[in-house]
Amino acid sequence: MSVARLCALFGVTRAGYYAWRQRPASPRLEQDRELLMIMESVFKRSGGTYGSPRLHRALAVQGHRISRRRVERLMRAGGLKARVMRVYRRKAGTHRWFGQHPNRVKRTLATRPDQIWVGDVTYLPVGRRWWFLVTILDQYSRRVLSWRLGSVRDARLTRAAIDAAVRRRRPEKGLIFHSDRGSEFVGSGFSQFLATHGMFQSTTRGGSPDENAHIESFFHSLKADVFHGERFRDVGELRHHLNQYVRYYNQRRMHSALQYHTPVDYERRAA
Repeated sequence: MSVARLCALFGVTRAGYYAWRQRPASPRLEQDRELLMIMESVFKRSGGTYGSPRLHRALAVQGHRISRRRVERLMRAGGLKARVMRVYRRKAGTHRWFGQHPNRVKRTLATRPDQIWVGDVTYLPVGRRWWFLVTILDQYSRRVLSWRLGSVRDARLTRAAIDAAVRRRRPEKGLIFHSDRGSEFVGSGFSQFLATHGMFQSTTRGGSPDENAHIESFFHSLKADVFHGERFRDVGELRHHLNQYVRYYNQRRMHSALQYHTPVDYERRAA
């Protein structure tokens, strides 16, 4: 369609149209362009995982005081959409030890590091088979303390993970370790290890993943950030990506529950 027909359609003169074309961009439009470039850089560094809350916080840290609504508008304009993935949950199964260990953290939140640790196992796909990831997390800082990957889900795998966390952190006696009631956590060998190191064991009720929300949140982030749209050829490639992600998660990923600090930074502030 010609310029003359467009002008006639919208009821403007050709002179007015060309004057509008030559008019410089408004200061706000220029600022939007600059902000969007910064947001795209932050979004790319996050691996495409930051939504509007974390992008808004990242801009604030850099000294840009803008509203969340504006961040959301610019994200839509720039096509920035955080990756989301539904978590694959394993079935709880039936255990012989129901009721053996109470939930010691049901109404308790840690007030310092190494007061409450949480752990769980999740499934991760490599090729046509599953691998099992055990992760130990500090409830206070959300910091990943240790993780172990194995082809068999058993007490040896969970024992290796908790042993690594103990050697790294050397917690005082009285620490609470919280998990579900899987046999790999409540078996006599694992429970004896906790008792030997002066730890109290705590477990969820059967089929209640919300009672271990911190580790569930980590697994959700892991699967959304690392596995969404990815295929790993072998377990070596998977280990490499897990190593990279844990470093990123502990040292660079901002957490809304930590006032948008990273786990490592949050622990430093508590020291």
